[in-house]
Amino acid sequence: MSPADPGDDSGIHCRLDALLEARGMTLTALSEAVGVSVVNLSVLKNDRAKAIRFSTLTAICDALGCDVGDLLAIRR
Repeated sequence: MSPADPGDDSGIHCRLDALLEARGMTLTALSEAVGVSVVNLSVLKNDRAKAIRFSTLTAICDALGCDVGDLLAIRR
């Protein structure tokens, strides 16, 4: 399977749901805070993202008050 195949699983899990819940924040509120569409954040939240810009990652972590390791984890 090549990296661009739709069935490719990167092995990375996004913990966005848990972080939003812990902070009492909605996806819409995060979208407004970081300037990323709700659709794009939903793709990330549902582990369907193939890539993320460092600037987006930084903005999400700043808005949630977390580190990258709190947001992303390797599935084992």
